[in-house]
Amino acid sequence: MAFVQFSQLSFAFGDRDILKNVTINLQSGSKAALTGANGAGKSTFIKILAGLIKPDSGNRAVQKDSRIAYLPQNGLMHTGCTLKEEADKAFVFGYEMQHRIDKIGEELAKGNGNTDALVFQQSELIQALEDSGWYRREAAAESVLLGLGFSRSDFNRKTEEFSGGWQMRIALAKVLMQNPDILLLDEPTNYLDIEARSWLEQFLQNYKGGFLLVSHDRYFLDVTINEVYELFNGELKRYPGNFSHYEKVREVELKTLIAEYEQQQQEISKLEDFITRFGYKATKAAQAQEYQKRLDKMVRIEIPESLKKIHFNFPPAPHSGRLVLRMKDICKSYDGNKNVIDNLELTLENGQRLVVVGRNGVGKSTLLRIIAGEDKNFSGEIIPGAGVQIGYFSQDSAETIRGNENILQYIESRAPLDLIPKIRDMLGAFLFRGDDVYKSLDMLSGGEKSRIALLQLLLSPVNLLVLDEPTNHLDIHSKDVLLNALRDFGGTVVFVSHDRGFIEQLATHVLELKPGEFKTFPGNYEFYQEQIAKQECSGQNDSVSAAKKSTIATDSPKSHTKLSWEEQKKRDSERRKIEREIEKLEKEIDSLEEQRAELEAKLAEPEVYSNNEKAKAVQHKISELSSKIEELTAVWEEASEKLE
Repeated sequence: MAFVQFSQLSFAFGDRDILKNVTINLQSGSKAALTGANGAGKSTFIKILAGLIKPDSGNRAVQKDSRIAYLPQNGLMHTGCTLKEEADKAFVFGYEMQHRIDKIGEELAKGNGNTDALVFQQSELIQALEDSGWYRREAAAESVLLGLGFSRSDFNRKTEEFSGGWQMRIALAKVLMQNPDILLLDEPTNYLDIEARSWLEQFLQNYKGGFLLVSHDRYFLDVTINEVYELFNGELKRYPGNFSHYEKVREVELKTLIAEYEQQQQEISKLEDFITRFGYKATKAAQAQEYQKRLDKMVRIEIPESLKKIHFNFPPAPHSGRLVLRMKDICKSYDGNKNVIDNLELTLENGQRLVVVGRNGVGKSTLLRIIAGEDKNFSGEIIPGAGVQIGYFSQDSAETIRGNENILQYIESRAPLDLIPKIRDMLGAFLFRGDDVYKSLDMLSGGEKSRIALLQLLLSPVNLLVLDEPTNHLDIHSKDVLLNALRDFGGTVVFVSHDRGFIEQLATHVLELKPGEFKTFPGNYEFYQEQIAKQECSGQNDSVSAAKKSTIATDSPKSHTKLSWEEQKKRDSERRKIEREIEKLEKEIDSLEEQRAELEAKLAEPEVYSNNEKAKAVQHKISELSSKIEELTAVWEEASEKLE
């Protein structure tokens, strides 16, 4: 079995420890996520695993001939050939192996070397080449490219014609085509729409090799991984289960951590108070020095930023009527020939949260610009309701953020007075923490400016928010803060997002765009998917009926489609049963972990740790709970595997 193992890894950047004696083992079948606060060192860690950065110390063990493929977050460009030719470069390992096979063949023909050893080596290479899928590379390339949203007409386009986001899709496609033993993916969903993300989810669920990925998409993680590694303060800890389960377990741990943190803060306060009051008194100087030594040696407890709960509300939305906006016969064309949007009709009512969905290029962002009044070059009529005030966010909003002000000054000057005391927390929620708030606007990256533009909009008193990809550049915690604020928002929201979890939690209505078509669904995203599935099923049944009519005779009592539906229904029933079992196990595990955390907190109480019998009894209960948790976790993992 292919594997890559690192033990006792350490890596420092200046005086900061990024990794401290970290150990990790990835092998075929590993489905793992790497998480941690922004700046924790996740990307650095993945680069070390990929062999791009050398650690300061530690051991690396890789199974012979194991292939590892790595995808960075961004920055890759492809030029000088067609998309199809670029895709073929993913199979260079196969060409190299084929070359080695041919060279051995030549040696055998000449009668050189140890014949048995050469024959054995050649047969191993032939088998490895077959297992790698190299002989099926053309079909694999087509499948991956189409799955990630490319069309067949793109195959012969020059790669330099593709935008930055599509360049990263090319890079992702090449990594997947290699079919490596271990995949290392740093934010693979950044540039993918929902359809491409869904395809990638299925790809990873069926992937035979192992993978470790970083992602800020909770839904994507929940359906693809079964273990989480958290990087915090240079240390790595493993949590079995999907991402939502990790968050539940970590929340329980955090309660204990906060209790220990508060206890330590009280001790620090007492020691510092004593040193300040008596440090210069001769009778107390020795004791004060001893207290100072204790302070200097104390290992300070830190609370992970990513798990701190922050909540804020929008300024009250100005009053508007029930009818917020009506669009009649909206048409939009960029070339004067083909309409991107064709005769669109839409009525927005107060309180709706409408998500606009559809493949890339169908006009989602164009429609949002028209609604926001940013694009006036269209035909048709827009009738705004009484008192409607629009706030608009897009990735282009970042271009307006410039100047010598620092972030804190910029936001405070634009915030309502009642929100001024909460500005530091809100900036923290949008990933500006500590001294980051004093960065000059002109020194910020595009992603940082985008977060500032979004926060600035959320501080504005509007009643219609138009948001184009608001979750880009946000981590999972920041998305939760934004989601909660939007759900509490008293106005109307129209948005585009490729984050399925975000859509499912926020949308109350769905507008689907297709080339030259549109359709509205008065329900949430789950309802929309159910309706789409029914339509597809109905289409299949219509096809079967048509086939029956064209057939002279048939003695089959049931159609193939009907049988497939019944089989699917049975599988769905079994799946729901397993899901209920998993949910029950998770609740039981959570309860036991909470009990264990309470007992661990008890060990820190003077009346317990000072009494040997009490301490032993508590420790015995903790051990029993730990054993029970391990047993249930094993059962949970077995049940989870049935869903894969």
